[in-house]
Amino acid sequence: MDALDLARWQFGVTTVYHFLFVPLTIGLGIFVAGLQTAWHRTGKEHYLRLTKFFGKLFLINFAMGVVTGLVQEFQFGMNWSEYSTFVGDVFGAPLAMEALLAFFLESTFLGLWIFGWDRLPKRIHLACIWAATIGSNLSAYFILAANAWMKHPVGYEVVDGRARMTDLWAVLTNSTALAQVPHVIAASFVIAGGFVIAVSGYRITRERRMAADADATVPFTRAARGRVAARLTGDPAMWRSSLRAALVMTAIAGAVVAGSGDLSGQYLREQQPMKLAAAEGLRHDEKGAPFSPVPGIEVPNMLSLLAAHDPGAEVQGIDDIQRRYEQRFGPGDYVPNLPVVYWSFRVMTGFGLSTVGLSLLGLWLTRRRRPAPEWFARICLLALPLPTLAMIAGWLLSEIGRQPWTVQGELLTAASVSPGVSLSEVAISLAIFTALYGVLAIAEARLLVRYVKAGPEPVETPLEPRLPDDIDAQAARLAPTLMY
Repeated sequence: MDALDLARWQFGVTTVYHFLFVPLTIGLGIFVAGLQTAWHRTGKEHYLRLTKFFGKLFLINFAMGVVTGLVQEFQFGMNWSEYSTFVGDVFGAPLAMEALLAFFLESTFLGLWIFGWDRLPKRIHLACIWAATIGSNLSAYFILAANAWMKHPVGYEVVDGRARMTDLWAVLTNSTALAQVPHVIAASFVIAGGFVIAVSGYRITRERRMAADADATVPFTRAARGRVAARLTGDPAMWRSSLRAALVMTAIAGAVVAGSGDLSGQYLREQQPMKLAAAEGLRHDEKGAPFSPVPGIEVPNMLSLLAAHDPGAEVQGIDDIQRRYEQRFGPGDYVPNLPVVYWSFRVMTGFGLSTVGLSLLGLWLTRRRRPAPEWFARICLLALPLPTLAMIAGWLLSEIGRQPWTVQGELLTAASVSPGVSLSEVAISLAIFTALYGVLAIAEARLLVRYVKAGPEPVETPLEPRLPDDIDAQAARLAPTLMY
């Protein structure tokens, strides 16, 4: 094992860990903004309670995402200086726009939302959470546009061994980015929807059990009833509304994920044929290529249909692409880790479809104001790990399938690592980051579990701030004497 291998492990560990928080922040922010909008329009108290409850969980996740994201920037200079030198002129623009525009918008208005409940007019306060969520989605767009450039570099030229940007608009409207952005953002809504489904199912089950235990108490005195009522933090209508909203969001977002994923597959056939071939394990060029959902079972012509919308289209195979790459780029191994790419694709699609199926089942079971059945409320907990594992698998497919390139066709991963960093230095930083992230994971898990178990607190409707009629008289009365 050399420094390159450990550097790749380090970047993979920190990226996947950071990526646990990013999609939940994107999707949960929109969900919280929707809940507050519902409260603003209807005035129903349970929407306000849900807004503050899920808003607290959103803020915990947001803070953890910011902390873990800082490490990513340091790694570019620590372990990947050759990569940074090559792509810096291209990456600088979208990353600067993300930091100076999107993140500034997100963090500023999120701060106003946190501290403005009783200080800002209701409409202004509602606009703050929407501005913050718009900022988070813009941030995702700029980051994904930069990432898409690595897979399909456009709008640049190589001068003196460095990529120089010639067309910013081409970078931001890269065809790969236009397919990848809706795919990732919609997947973020699926993850957030799954999180809310799991939390709502847990709260429904917990409160039903507490109510049943209270009914079984003999004798059931007035004092006992008061203690039980204090422990119950919600009502069936409140948790059913959060569950239904999350089910709808997950089902709709799942359809967008499928559609944008289909478009991404077509671009893979043209731009990254090795990744497509590795995802299927297709060895040789083949017209009417089959698709295997699991090893040993093949659906004729399905891969050609998925990749080109033509059952007879030709799909390039791994061995033939390797031969052509050797002729074009020189000797080398241009095949990614086949088992990881192959199974990542199947985990992504399988767990993603399972999550969407769970949401459709929930919508059917809770139609016409029906309460969620007890057994369904219990299996709602599956909505927490399934989409998260699907998202991680999709990210592994995207990034490992691109190997051995950091920039497709331009820069190899082996040529991207910092030449002056030793194996021991990378090993020490990897150990420190892994230990630190483990502590942060435990801290976040404890915080989320604690607040989910506690449930939403009773709230008072915030008063609309307004200036008193006698503001001038009050100001004169409160002004310091030295001002006269």
